[in-house]
Amino acid sequence: MTDKKNGISRRNFLKGLGAGSAAMLLPARDVAAAGNSEEELCTLLDLSKCIACGECVSACREANAPKFPEPKKPYPEMYPTSRVKVEDWSDRKDVDDRLTPYNWLYIQSAEVEFEGEVHEINIPRRCLHCRNAPCANLCPWGAAGKQKNGIVRINEDVCLGGAKCRTVCPWHIPQRQTGVGLYLRLMPNLAGNGVMYKCDRCYNRIDQGKLPACIEACPENVQTIGPRSEILKKAHELAEKNNWFIYGEDENGGTNTIYLSPVPFELLNEAVDKGPGKPGLSQVEDSMADEEKLAYAVGIAPFAGIAAGVIKAGRFLASAVGGKDND
Repeated sequence: MTDKKNGISRRNFLKGLGAGSAAMLLPARDVAAAGNSEEELCTLLDLSKCIACGECVSACREANAPKFPEPKKPYPEMYPTSRVKVEDWSDRKDVDDRLTPYNWLYIQSAEVEFEGEVHEINIPRRCLHCRNAPCANLCPWGAAGKQKNGIVRINEDVCLGGAKCRTVCPWHIPQRQTGVGLYLRLMPNLAGNGVMYKCDRCYNRIDQGKLPACIEACPENVQTIGPRSEILKKAHELAEKNNWFIYGEDENGGTNTIYLSPVPFELLNEAVDKGPGKPGLSQVEDSMADEEKLAYAVGIAPFAGIAAGVIKAGRFLASAVGGKDND
């Protein structure tokens, strides 16, 4: 897509941002997240603008539907049966009030009183794409990883559904679908039990120079995307100007999702529904600062890389022999 007024492509514009040739951010719909910046991409969500229309949720579902799981039934029984429970959302694909393997984005709503005024705040929730993501660092199979542009992804071709990523995520974001993935070929009764799913920030759209679907569809221009330093600069300018509050800059060592709110996040955390698939908004310390986790991450890194390679090779070999990929 080309900006007719300036005669430059959106892709080239973001390249310019990464090279430092531009020191400004345009509204989200005017910025192409091409992913070529030397700096990690970050999104700013201005919660004062969100009206909970759900357009972002619908757009996310539509854009990512080809990535959604297609499980096989009946599911293999796990041994021992109490070790890994079946998590099946295949008959509940329309659930949109929490995170599921078929719903990677949902809207939390909260009504809070602050400084004598009642505020209705709507919060788009998805993976925050941590800068030092524990899911990527601690997955024993190397299924989760972080790209240079800051996107944290789970490779469904490698994931065995062990849910280590969900356990170590401070917000417990990833969700499992049983009956899909490599575990069905390796150890269907003893290991895994599915594949973990979460927002991958429309990495394929970004690779094509397009915006993530949720940003493109938003009628209120809630989100802005760009290099993290520029996003933080914009967030602090707005926060200082309006006496607002920031979330995501330091949580879990810093994320590439920055929330801006007219009310403190402590109040929002108290007001939102929390539970499975419904993350909170509490203050989160850097989980990877823990020495034991750091040591574990360093220790499993070589093994995880080898394991991922072996698993992928095995998958391709099985596909070649079988003549068809049945995952």
